[in-house]
Amino acid sequence: MSKKINPIHYKKLIKVFEKDGWVLDRTEGDHMVYVKDGYIRPVVIPCYSEIPIFIILNNIKTAKISRDKYLKLLK
Repeated sequence: MSKKINPIHYKKLIKVFEKDGWVLDRTEGDHMVYVKDGYIRPVVIPCYSEIPIFIILNNIKTAKISRDKYLKLLK
């Protein structure tokens, strides 16, 4: 399995976080804000056709999701 994280469409990224138990709390402009019990910081996903890698990495770090788990959820 490749361990490389590539830019993806925001709808695919939303599905990854929803599979992990994150719930849409609110929408602010073109950003979707997801929350999960037990986490102080929300995950913010911009509605871009391609989410840059640094945003994906920051969000999985905030969500405490490992790279391997992220790639499994992505499939």
